[in-house]
Parts: sequence; structure tokens; C-alpha cells
Amino acid sequence: MRAAYDPHYDPLTDATPGTNRDYAPTYWIATAGTPPEDDGPVTADFDADVVVIGSGYTGLSCAIHLAREHGLKPVVLEANGVAWGCSTRNGGQAQISTGRLKRSEWIARYGLDTAKGLHAEVVEAFALFRSLLEEPEVDCEPQDEGHLYIAHRERLFEKIKKESALLNGTFGYGTRVLSAGELREQHVHEHEAVGAMWEPDGVGVHAAKYAFGLLKVARRLGARVHTGSPVMGWTTRNGVHHLATPGGTVRARSVAIATAGYTAPGMHPLTRDRLFPVLSNSIVTRKLTDAEYEACGFRSKCFYTDTRTLRHYYRCLPDRRVQIGSRSSITGADASNKRHLDVLRTGLARKFPALAGIELDYSWWGWVDVGHDMMPRIYQPDPAQTIYYSLAYGGNGVMYAAQAGRRLAQLVAGQPVPNLPIFRSELPSEGWKTPFRRIGQRILYHWYHAKDEAR
Repeated sequence: MRAAYDPHYDPLTDATPGTNRDYAPTYWIATAGTPPEDDGPVTADFDADVVVIGSGYTGLSCAIHLAREHGLKPVVLEANGVAWGCSTRNGGQAQISTGRLKRSEWIARYGLDTAKGLHAEVVEAFALFRSLLEEPEVDCEPQDEGHLYIAHRERLFEKIKKESALLNGTFGYGTRVLSAGELREQHVHEHEAVGAMWEPDGVGVHAAKYAFGLLKVARRLGARVHTGSPVMGWTTRNGVHHLATPGGTVRARSVAIATAGYTAPGMHPLTRDRLFPVLSNSIVTRKLTDAEYEACGFRSKCFYTDTRTLRHYYRCLPDRRVQIGSRSSITGADASNKRHLDVLRTGLARKFPALAGIELDYSWWGWVDVGHDMMPRIYQPDPAQTIYYSLAYGGNGVMYAAQAGRRLAQLVAGQPVPNLPIFRSELPSEGWKTPFRRIGQRILYHWYHAKDEAR
């Protein structure tokens, strides 16, 4: 029997995400069918080669690669249902990025050589992601026609053009700049668009079907996935980690943490204050009529991101519904406030006037794991402890989580990973200041909104 879904859960104020709670009421969960079988809650004490905490895209990929590439028998511990957190609350948009920074920002922060190394890493990651989509168990309705970065103001179109030139010339990556007319003719009639950049690597997936497919692959390879089994206590004695769950203690030589935006504050001292969780809202309309579909001008299966700092991510789903999401509430307590839903309705109507006032079939929100420096880490933070984590994708984890899980498995197995910043240092900590950053976040959101809408 599942506990009730808590719409106001907040990872900065709640001790845990609960035990065996219902899924958020997302389009993905409603249309994925019955979740595949897992191994149920832990019911006794036992030993494991390695425990993976979290059963989202990263945790399941880590389990798959621990078993397939390193011959280990991982045990995955999940507080609620499989992929209960970020992995079934996102927009299902896999693009060739990770973290919140663009290539030009990589160069400014790390230098050109390192930026090229990071680009090579995400190119390799996309190849791995596509290979997982080919697994027989993974049937997730992929729409593989690229990603459109849509400029909603002329001044931002100029920035897109420069980023495209950088990607093409410096990184040898084949983007293409489209005028507003070309965008309408080839892809979509988006009324705010003044132009766009098309990236060839962009796949829209059914978020829950993808996660459930990974679960099937992991279990086929010998991983055990225990749901309803939150880690309630963690002690380490003689190099062995004792992870206490409601049904028993799991003893492991190594632990990989893959809990993303649902990382409990007391999970472990090595993860405390390393993330700043941010809420993102999403809505899905009813199915469009033929007239509405034609008015929106959907001519390809690309998905879209606009150039707002508080960006919108959106697309037409295979069943002719439209999904759109963006940032929303500052706190979990305010998450269900109608004004956040109204922001998305307004955004949808600006982009597609034919959909103004359209009935909505689904509305939900979820926490995004943002790092304090806007980049992820896949790392062993303390060489003396066999604890590893992969966190802080900043909303760009649908694709990269597959590679992050693979890299996490390599670290656990003692194998080398690329010499890149995301593998060389721990997530920065804001310490006691983390909760107070929400005051600044509230101010910044007002400023971002004014800046985003300025002509």
C-alpha cells in the first residue's frame, strides 16, 4: 500500500522524501502503463558488493554498467517507487549538454582545451544514451530529430548566432541557424520566435517508459532494485557501510549516491549543502484538434528551449498533446499556488495563440538538482571513504545521466575517468548559507523575469 503523494515536499526543509509514496501525477506516469516488477522493500539484513542509492536514470545506469562492464552485483535502494523523483517529472528532452553552462562559458571558466574535452564527453554521452534506447526492453517513443534553441528576442538571436558559430568552428559540431521564416517553414510556427539554432542531437523520450526500460535492463543483468527502502541511517565500521532501511540493514563495501534533487539533507556529511534544489513546473494539454495542430505549425519532431533565463522547455508529444515547463515556486509550501500554473498558461498562449485557454490534462512539479557553480560532479569526495556521487545536472540530465551513471560505475570499480573538472573536484558547498539563498533566489527571479521580457 503506497502512502499519499506529498505535493509540498521540499528537500531543503523535509528530512526525507518519504517511504513508498505515490508518484507525482505526471503525464509520464499516467501513460506508461503498469510499472515493471522490482525487488520490493528490503526485508532482512544482507551484504552487497555495492549499493546505489537512488533509482532514477543515473542510479539505474550505474547499476547496468556495474553489472555489465565490471562484473559486480549492485543493489539499488529507492525510498519510493522506481524513478520516483527527477526521472519521471522532467520534460523528456535529451540534448547534448550537462549542467547550466554553454560552450562559451566552458571556455571562459576552464580554457579552450578543457572545454573541448567536455564537449567530447557529452558527444560520447549522447552515443551511449542512444545505445540504451536500442536495448530491447527500452520502448520510450523516441522523437530523434534534434533540438531547437529558440530566440524570443532579437538581441538574443544575435547571441545564438555567435554560439552557433563557436560550436561549428571551434568544436566542429554541426549546428544551423534558422531565420523566423525558416523555422516556421521547416519546424514550428512559434509566435515569439525571431530565429533559432538547430542542434542535430536532440531526442524527445517518454520519461517514465525510458526509466522503466532501464529498470528491466538492470534486473536482467543481475542488479537488485529495492523500492520502499529509504536509507534512514548510515554508519561505517571497518570500511563497511551499514545502510539502515525500514526493513533491514544493507552492508556494502562501496556506496554510489544518485539521488539528484531529492537528496535528503541528512543523507551523509559528504552531500550536505552541496545542492541548491530548484522547482520546475510542467503542464500537458489535452490532445489538439487538427485545426489547433495546423495553427501551431508542427512540422518536425524537434523539441524546443527558449532563450529566457527562466527558460521554457516545450514540445508536441507523439499523441498530439503539447507539454511546456519552466521554473516556478521558490518553496515546496507554495508549489501548488495557482499563479505558477498561470505563468505556464500565459507562456503557452504567447508561443501558440491557438492554444490560449486550452484544457489541461496534467500539471505537476519537481525538484531540479542545481550545483552552486552550475556544473555537475561525478566524484569520490574523500579518498579515504568508498563513497561516490553523481549530482547537479541542473535540468540537463535526461541524456547525460546515462553517461554519468557509467562514469560513476567506473569510479566504484577503480577504473580511470577522463581528466575533466567534473571528475576532479567535489561539489562546492555553501554551508549554512544554502537555505538563505532562497531570499536571493526570490529577488533574482523578479529580475530575471524583467530582463527576459525586455525588448
